[in-house]
Amino acid sequence: MKIITTISRILVGLVFMFSGFVKGVDPLGTAYRMTDYLEVMKIHSLIPYALTFSILLCSFEFILGFLLVTNVKIKIVSWLTLLMMVFFTIVTYFDATKNLVKDCGCFGDAVKLSNWATFYKNIVLMVFTLIIIFGRNKIKPWFKDKTEYIIIVCASLLFIWFSVYNYRNLPMLNFRPWKNGNKMLPDNPKPIKYYISYKNKKSGEKKEWESSKIPYQDTTFAINWVYDTTRIDNPNISLLSGFAILDTNSSDMTEHFVKNPDFQFMLAVYDVNKADKKVFEKINQFYAKAKAKNISFIILTSSQKQDIAKFKQVINDPGYEYYFSDDTSLKTMIRSNPGLVLLKKAVVLGQWHWRNIPDFDKLDLQQLEKKYIK
Repeated sequence: MKIITTISRILVGLVFMFSGFVKGVDPLGTAYRMTDYLEVMKIHSLIPYALTFSILLCSFEFILGFLLVTNVKIKIVSWLTLLMMVFFTIVTYFDATKNLVKDCGCFGDAVKLSNWATFYKNIVLMVFTLIIIFGRNKIKPWFKDKTEYIIIVCASLLFIWFSVYNYRNLPMLNFRPWKNGNKMLPDNPKPIKYYISYKNKKSGEKKEWESSKIPYQDTTFAINWVYDTTRIDNPNISLLSGFAILDTNSSDMTEHFVKNPDFQFMLAVYDVNKADKKVFEKINQFYAKAKAKNISFIILTSSQKQDIAKFKQVINDPGYEYYFSDDTSLKTMIRSNPGLVLLKKAVVLGQWHWRNIPDFDKLDLQQLEKKYIK
């Protein structure tokens, strides 16, 4: 029983540590998912505190896991773990049955699980948690009482600092598609094939044809076969996942900018009203120097035109070109408002939080190109 309890304690602890870490490394992304839950549950009054809840949840989850692994205050920690597992299991059950949100984000963007897979994962963890509960009295502490309190305080402060740092800067580890070195679009896209399945009216047999090879010339085909489903075979690996850049006439300019053979700067400002305005004094200088070297620099936003007009006056707009994308795509693109992204030939060469916008003269574009474009 002691061995089983020890294995359960370490296993649950490691899962909690991993889950807390991958959410804590991107607290803003976790806050976005919390906002989704709060909106679904219509608890709008708590939405402004989503980021605070995110940091507290990530920290609490990681610290619980750390304390389980290091065998600190195991009797109290085991009960707290059980309460947390009961809460998560109930939430994920309703999430799976009601499909409240598409992605609960239990492992951040590092590991994607379906809602049902997340629920089943919690059921398994619940079993191990109950083993810890029943065997907690047989677990002997490793440290003295005073030392345990020091460990708890130090671990808490360090992880909260870690989460806050990742919020105030960009995530130390980026699990999202827009990652330095990632190629967002293939160079030579292969043709997409469409397959259509038909069902025989008499036998119930299902048969699939490529769309260009459907035997329409056979006069008996329309009589004996009825449409069933369509399947798309897309051999091209694209990380954009619905991302689009539209001009003021709603024309799609995505490939034009993403595949730009020269350096391409994109400043993501998903909401101009919430963007830090003071930093634009530095960004305006950056833009002027990029423009002087004929390097494209555009702003991507999901804001309304009337808000953009007011925004231009506030920041003393030097002549930015504005294009449009939805706010979710821009939040996925970079965890900063505003946030700067550098591309060349569809490869991400750099990302900067608004707090860390570099001096253009000190930015070695050629070195970034050598680093990420092979």
